[in-house]
Amino acid sequence: MTYNLRYDNPGDGINKWELRKEQVQKLIVNYSPDIFGTQEGLHHQLEYLNHELDSYSYIGVGRDDGKSKGEYCAIFYDHDKYKVVKQSTFWLSTTPNQISVGWDAVLERICTYALFENKKSGKQFFVFNAHFDHVGKKAQYESSKLILQKVEELNQKKLPVILMGDLNLKPESEAIQFLSSKMLDAHLQINKIQDMGTFNAFKHAEPVRDRIDYIFVDQSTKVKSYRIIDDKFNGRFPSDHLPVLIEIKK
Repeated sequence: MTYNLRYDNPGDGINKWELRKEQVQKLIVNYSPDIFGTQEGLHHQLEYLNHELDSYSYIGVGRDDGKSKGEYCAIFYDHDKYKVVKQSTFWLSTTPNQISVGWDAVLERICTYALFENKKSGKQFFVFNAHFDHVGKKAQYESSKLILQKVEELNQKKLPVILMGDLNLKPESEAIQFLSSKMLDAHLQINKIQDMGTFNAFKHAEPVRDRIDYIFVDQSTKVKSYRIIDDKFNGRFPSDHLPVLIEIKK
């Protein structure tokens, strides 16, 4: 599952984190994904979820300092089922190993990844979780290229790969089309008609049209189910994005 949590912005009024964090936690418990990636979460938001979600642990760093400052692209996982073999974070820029802003982006952007191992079967797979810039068109396209280069570089054994995140782009954009030429957009494996989006902007009574949150899988992984979760609590979405949930089989 991929889920943009919406950062804890005190100016969000009735939609601020303190008033919706329990709903976010309940939604995650309701669907209990083995692994889920979050975007925008600040350290204290992730720590709240980590405390409340007993069976999960998470990896990731803040994009501002490579430690705990700024937004994360965290990856939570069921620690009873999986272990982390390796993990790291890189910046979406020409200097990915340094804290940096890439190309025409307006903010630091990152991708966190992990190599997981199923404790029972021993099978391994990669998960990449990213948040693209919301302004820079060149940055968006180059970020797609960089992530795929990293996948190729790291995945020498041709293991299953899942790429998820808030990519801040509609499906027809150049960067998404490029990703779709190399990996499978899980949405299109199940839903041929793109009639529902993921970005609700806290407009709780309006249809959600813009699909900007994605899960991609490698070409040999089968998508068994796909869902954009539009659950509401007391008539309100828990975040300004809707989570995307898939089930896959290798």
